[in-house]
Amino acid sequence: MSQNQPDDNQGADKSEEFERLLEDRQYSQFVLWLYVTGLTTRSTQAIDSIKNICAEDLKGRYELEVIDLAKQSELAKEENIIAAPTLVKQLPLPLRRLIGDLSNKERVLLGLDLKPITWSV
Repeated sequence: MSQNQPDDNQGADKSEEFERLLEDRQYSQFVLWLYVTGLTTRSTQAIDSIKNICAEDLKGRYELEVIDLAKQSELAKEENIIAAPTLVKQLPLPLRRLIGDLSNKERVLLGLDLKPITWSV
């Protein structure tokens, strides 16, 4: 086959790869750590927001650990947390960090890389 002619199997291979990636992403387990400082208004808003987002969009495919830096201040330095609340997506890679009250669902979904993949032909 010449280099200028498309390989019919190449399109099928790409399609199969795309389907596999979507399936892998659909069943990915998310590991999230939320760093807060006590039970402040901002902390409780962040906790409520991420719990709602996880319940609606991750539907059981997540582990959420809330870490109170007021009780474990040494973790702030160890994990390079410079502000709270901070949400850290540990898995799946790449690691992502979001700072703030997490009230903007679109920002959180984008930050966690949960936006749908769009393809152009």
